[in-house]
Amino acid sequence: MNTPEGLKPGIYGALIGAVFVGIVGFTWGGWVTGGTANDRAMAMSRDDVVASMVPVCLDMARSDPARADKMETIRAASTYQRRDALMEAGWATVPGTDAPNRDIAQACLAALDVDGSPDPAESAVDEG
Repeated sequence: MNTPEGLKPGIYGALIGAVFVGIVGFTWGGWVTGGTANDRAMAMSRDDVVASMVPVCLDMARSDPARADKMETIRAASTYQRRDALMEAGWATVPGTDAPNRDIAQACLAALDVDGSPDPAESAVDEG
């Protein structure tokens, strides 16, 4: 079968253009595969769950009768062991689960401001 002479350059140009568009789309265009999209969605949902559970952790910390002792234990722990100390305090164990969550413990630790000022409930002065 004889192909017209003008058809070959058109086919080659279309193939080269398709490859070029694919390369540009995946490198600079923000295109991703289904697996990458799924991984990103799982990471975002995990981050959202952790963010939604931080207030629960803070509420458990505020309402704990042994808060002062546990905070002192957390403060006394080295920086890289504070998350484990918070987990042992029980504040990172979400109601309905048996084990503490490391991600929630890390986020709760950041929200507690362990190195900052004393607890607001302990240092509050009625100026009214």
